Amino acid sequence: MRKLFNVAALVVAATLAYPAAAQTTQVVSGSVPGKAGVEQTVNVTATITAINKATRDITLKGPEGTEAVMTAGPDMKNFDQLKVGDQVNAMYVEALTLELKKSGGLMVGRTDKEASDVAKPGEKPGGAVGRQVTIVADVIDVNPARQSITLRGPERTVELLISDPAQFKLVAKGDQVEARYTQALIVAAEPAAK
Repeated sequence: MRKLFNVAALVVAATLAYPAAAQTTQVVSGSVPGKAGVEQTVNVTATITAINKATRDITLKGPEGTEAVMTAGPDMKNFDQLKVGDQVNAMYVEALTLELKKSGGLMVGRTDKEASDVAKPGEKPGGAVGRQVTIVADVIDVNPARQSITLRGPERTVELLISDPAQFKLVAKGDQVEARYTQALIVAAEPAAK
């Protein structure tokens, strides 16, 4: 699944380097007692200027004229439908949530989930790929002087500064924090405008 769309991850990486005119970004954050989260959505567009069918290389050009060459992996379906002039639209979403688990009880650990979907034969080239990482960590120290908490997870120990005094007051030694990080990428190729 990770190789599902070699070109998809590269499209986002390359087009994010383009000037602001090439993308739109939206960031949303919020919190409720014991839970906080932030989400960022980036939409990018590039135009296909060249295709090498033998090597499966696709040259993409951003609105400011910057070009990047990407290679479509073997998992990219309907490659032969791509044409010079087509638009490649990508939406990349990242989200992080932290949730306080009072009095613990969960197993400290990490779980990874992946999912993907590709265009069916005959459909426009495109697809989606996503992953979610969940980590449960123990609160092993609460430092009122620094307004920080120390978390011990499955691989490391970290200290987090808590800027919201109301949230900080909710945390006690022996609690747990569940952190969930989600990434999703949706890519679609659109025919050139007539």
